[in-house]
Amino acid sequence: MNGLLQRIFDLNKLVKKIPVSGPLPDVPALLRRALRIAWPSLTESVLIGLVGMVDTMMVSTLGTYAIAAVGLTTQPKFIGLAFFLSLNIAVSALVARRRGEQDAESAKQVLIQSLAITLLMTAVISTLCVVFASPILHLAGSAPDTHDDAVIYFRIIMGGMVFNTVSMVINAAQRGCGNTKIALRTNLTSNVVNIIFNYLLIGGNFGFPRLGVAGAAIATVLGTVAACGMSILSILHTHGFLRLSTPIRLRFDRRTLGALTNIGSSTLAEQIFLRIDFFISAIIVARLGTEPFATHQICMNILSLAFCFGDGLSVAAVALVGQSMGEKRVDLAQIYGSICQRIGFIISILLGVCFFVFGRNIVGLFSKEANILNDGAIILDMMAFIVLLQISQVIFNGCLRGAGDTRFVAVVSLVSVTFVRPIFSWLFCYPIGWGLFGAWIGLALDQFARFALSRYRFASGKWTHIVI
Repeated sequence: MNGLLQRIFDLNKLVKKIPVSGPLPDVPALLRRALRIAWPSLTESVLIGLVGMVDTMMVSTLGTYAIAAVGLTTQPKFIGLAFFLSLNIAVSALVARRRGEQDAESAKQVLIQSLAITLLMTAVISTLCVVFASPILHLAGSAPDTHDDAVIYFRIIMGGMVFNTVSMVINAAQRGCGNTKIALRTNLTSNVVNIIFNYLLIGGNFGFPRLGVAGAAIATVLGTVAACGMSILSILHTHGFLRLSTPIRLRFDRRTLGALTNIGSSTLAEQIFLRIDFFISAIIVARLGTEPFATHQICMNILSLAFCFGDGLSVAAVALVGQSMGEKRVDLAQIYGSICQRIGFIISILLGVCFFVFGRNIVGLFSKEANILNDGAIILDMMAFIVLLQISQVIFNGCLRGAGDTRFVAVVSLVSVTFVRPIFSWLFCYPIGWGLFGAWIGLALDQFARFALSRYRFASGKWTHIVI
């Protein structure tokens, strides 16, 4: 077994162009540390993806229109969360670096100032999304049979987003410390609460009102309330590297704000580019009609589950690379990034085989309609290839973010959103006439572009010279 591990994770190949600056642990020790941080974030991310799939399955009992209505809110919701997602990437990277430097006070200040910014921006963005929900969803491509339910769902989700955003920023800081089990526990609890109230409120079971799509939204918010409470408790205990003692003193300092702005502005640009990309792509597909959009939404849920494997390993890469950079061990940062990538590649092979062999059965979990089954099975055959590119590029980008190289990741997103996915999706979808399949060919080309560029940047080693 050790011989196989040595071949797969050959340290001479993992270090590549980076000079070794100290003693290197053996391969099993490196894997143990990587997996200790990776498995909770990987499990957490996959569980979130599974709950998203379960949500869609439970909503699908209301009909195809309900799948489309909830699906229409996905990209507007993530555009609303773009600021917080970018801030959280900066928080994870900064806390990881301070953890490597053993600077607990600076790590605490990163969290306190980020929480204050989060609360302020949540109030602004939540209000705007609730007030302008109807025009936002008209822009997203809602049809007469989906618009009203989409507006209700969106208003409830965005109206209660404060619990989600506060939990997200605390968990981001905990992940930067390597405390990925805390985020796993909070999200696991949130998911269980969500599923329970989905069952009670969507269909009106055990005497609860039958609220349909609105019930699914309320269940999601209740899940985030539970997660928020647990996240707050995790930073108020008396042990651990990241803890807040009362009274909490808020003071903004130039070093922390400068670092958050430097990393966060690039990641915000990246998030905006990504969400506009997804938003435009969703509009392109939505104009094909309710049934094709429902098929698209089902397949995107399945792809999102595959993405979760890469995202979980990306979270681990941010912590491992960031901490290694803080310890002045660039060689270990390169090694841990490569280890995460190789683990991800193995997972992507297994997922690709599952999608190719069992595609029709997987789509059948969501719908029994013949057209959706047939089209969905073809898309999952395509997804068997897409997932190989997707997981790798997500992990490479996680390594770059952990080092603070967020500007390059943002530029890659700009190239993708401006030239690759929207142009090719529209071209193959309408002028060439391949419809829904054309949109997925555009997505595949997008993933290939991201993979090629992020792999080149990681292999170049330029990210190892960034100071944050």
